[in-house]
Amino acid sequence: MTNANKLILLAAAERMEEARRLSKQLGLPIAEEAEAGQLCLLLDADGLHLQRDNLSLLGDFSALLPRLRPNALNGEMLVRAARIKGFEGTPSAIDATAGMGEDALLLAAAGFRVTLCERNPVIAALLRDTMERAALDPALKEIVGRMELHAGDSIELLRNLDRPPEVVLLDPMFPERRKSGLIGKKLQLLQKLEAPCSDETELLEAAIQAGPKKVVIKRPLKGPYLADRKPAYSIRGKAVRYDCIVPPQKAKTEI
Repeated sequence: MTNANKLILLAAAERMEEARRLSKQLGLPIAEEAEAGQLCLLLDADGLHLQRDNLSLLGDFSALLPRLRPNALNGEMLVRAARIKGFEGTPSAIDATAGMGEDALLLAAAGFRVTLCERNPVIAALLRDTMERAALDPALKEIVGRMELHAGDSIELLRNLDRPPEVVLLDPMFPERRKSGLIGKKLQLLQKLEAPCSDETELLEAAIQAGPKKVVIKRPLKGPYLADRKPAYSIRGKAVRYDCIVPPQKAKTEI
């Protein structure tokens, strides 16, 4: 493996102490500069970036504020797919493939209390940084307060819940996704860290066995069903669809 293929950590001088903690946590070496084509994390005054050459990915929930307005939020396909008809109280959701947390933010803005699960430690670090910065924004503080990050394996989490969530959201990385443009190229940086889902059947079964009222699966519009499991219904957009599985509800045991 060449040096250019190794993930490294860069840091501004004023954040070097934090960088040392992050280096120890992630097992990444701190370097002074990156080689051409090298994937690296950069911790500076703006936050924690993932970058490679002239591409840089920095989580920014404030960019989603227009989508979080009530009128816009009600039209979001994910929110429509996740809502539980007739449910009273604060619904809970587990985003089992959190990534950079944008879908979880939409659910939290819609009133869900959301547990975000991300298995890749580097992506989890990027997400934690994004959430911490968003919590300082008055426009996002309340929403982010309904979000909790779990850095670890979502299958293990789903199998060891104290109580079933109302919704489990699945959006495993899909190998046939191809996006163009700068935004797509930035998101492709994440694919350098996390491979497409290889245990989709196990993931889906864990989600169903967790006992939610609904499992919502985000898929490319023309992509196959996750683990070949046909949903009860789907909500379709121009580029993606949300397949909704409604597991049979387990009867409560009276004592």
